[in-house]
Amino acid sequence: MRVTQSMLSNNSLKNLSNSYSRLGKLQDQLSTGKKITRPSDDPVVAMKGMGYRTDLNRIEQYQRNIGEVKNWIDSTDDALDKGIQALQKIRELVVQASNGTLEGNQRKYIADEIVQLKEHLINVGDTQIGGKYIFNGTATTQAPSSGGFQDGVIELEVFQGIKLQVNTSGKQLFEDSNLMTDLDNLINDLNANSNNINNYLSIVDKHIDNFLTSRSNIGARQNRVELMEDRLSSQEVFSSRILSDNEDIDIEKVIIEMTTQESVHRAALGIGARIMQPTLLDFLR
Repeated sequence: MRVTQSMLSNNSLKNLSNSYSRLGKLQDQLSTGKKITRPSDDPVVAMKGMGYRTDLNRIEQYQRNIGEVKNWIDSTDDALDKGIQALQKIRELVVQASNGTLEGNQRKYIADEIVQLKEHLINVGDTQIGGKYIFNGTATTQAPSSGGFQDGVIELEVFQGIKLQVNTSGKQLFEDSNLMTDLDNLINDLNANSNNINNYLSIVDKHIDNFLTSRSNIGARQNRVELMEDRLSSQEVFSSRILSDNEDIDIEKVIIEMTTQESVHRAALGIGARIMQPTLLDFLR
């Protein structure tokens, strides 16, 4: 096979072009810190990266949901605590009013105080977070005090296939238990100077137990939320690491490759200069 000067020159230029391309790719890797800058650089790495990013995005959404769950549960816990305090104060007042030596006007003062505590409990039932009424089932835009308590469970997904209930039934605590009716009856009997005030002790105790039971359930959910939060944090670290392993360069390795490729490129330039010998036209100028 006859090798001409033109063939040598073309091959040399082709090899130099390939060398420039390799240098450019290594330079891009050092600049971005990534193995690829476009899917065509390595389709396998690109496809894996899409899958890993989907996992990370899903984890981030679960973490946002966890934050919302914590807000609801913590707000519910605080509201129940305020409700228990009000009911315990009402119990103290019932014990005080059961004293047979009290006069009618003194019981009326106690009744007035219980009226205020009842209003406080109504406000507890109307507790909001982010503009949503947390004790009104799925009717979160409607105040329970204006339209009554509604049923419904609100759940948020905190992991694949795992949902946690964020709300507590206000209907059971405030309405089905006849809390407000019992307080109205107590207030009426106090104003009437009735002798059966001590009968309300067991009634108030029942309501306190209902609130304590609900708060105990909230505590159990808080513990589970913490466990799920820890699990999501571990999954985030793991997913971030495998994404990094898939896409991020080993910078020391790339620097060595860059140095080696620069040496190869200089050698190619030197050889190309020797191959591309002067032609007759160069001497005729």
